[in-house]
Amino acid sequence: MNNKTVQPFFKVVFMGTPQFAVPTLNALHESRHEIAAVVTQPDRPKGRGRKVAPPPVKERALALGYSVHQPESVKSKKVYQTLSDLDPDVFVVVAFGQIIPKRLLLLPKRCAVNLHASLLPKYRGPAPIQWAIINGDKETGVTSMCMDEGTDTGDIFLSEKVGIAATDTSATLHDKLSRAGARLMIETLDGLANGSIRSTPQDSSRASYAPLLSKKNGHIDWKRPAIELANLIRGLTPWPGAFTFCGDMRLKILKADPMDIETDQPPGTVLSAFPGELRIATGKGALLIQEIQGTSGKCLETKDFLCGCSIEPGSVFR
Repeated sequence: MNNKTVQPFFKVVFMGTPQFAVPTLNALHESRHEIAAVVTQPDRPKGRGRKVAPPPVKERALALGYSVHQPESVKSKKVYQTLSDLDPDVFVVVAFGQIIPKRLLLLPKRCAVNLHASLLPKYRGPAPIQWAIINGDKETGVTSMCMDEGTDTGDIFLSEKVGIAATDTSATLHDKLSRAGARLMIETLDGLANGSIRSTPQDSSRASYAPLLSKKNGHIDWKRPAIELANLIRGLTPWPGAFTFCGDMRLKILKADPMDIETDQPPGTVLSAFPGELRIATGKGALLIQEIQGTSGKCLETKDFLCGCSIEPGSVFR
């Protein structure tokens, strides 16, 4: 007879920073698991005014009544001692933003459980949501894993697929994945607590990497096919944003549809179109611009933008 007692819940240290992590924090709050403390990044300057603001996880954690720690580095002895004193069963790590040293990863009784916004081993790295859209994938997902010292290389517990709609941007897909991830994390913790799930090593031969994006990634290369540029624009919206130049104007493209048409005009050339339309020749097909933003203006539908800023056929975007 097995007299082993199944632990009904875990004592959790939650580690996360941006909005993506908030649904998981909320789900943990509503679950049977106990949140002993929340660890997040320090307050940082944000926005055009560069005012210091707390990260979303801090705001939500304080609203829920949890103790919040904001170390500049989790590698310090003080952080280790603080978390050791809490005697946690697991760490739950969601987009925390700092590299967690091995010494700290080994502190929980069970493991540090990380939520990653892809179907690992695909898209390891910091920008899996954006690259899934940029590469034209039809689905992605979320994965829970036991953290090790590598970059998203730990053994997998569970994963859940999430479809990518043709209209999804990185913002809308972010929200889908954050909700799916919250559900998956609770399912993972419950499964670990009752012994119903085990981890599986990743097949590193199938791994791919999703590198960090910068503003320079948004400069549109009109020699690329229209479908690739439409995916790029969706993947870079809202940040870092896809942009181009026309004369002295820097234009941000926020929404565009690929057109399967033939043209003998060089890539980047503005094509003749119906009033209120803006069609740009690409390496294959054309791009129909739906939403656009000038250097100092706001995002406008193309027809409204063209009312105040005429762009004639034959103009060249570069």
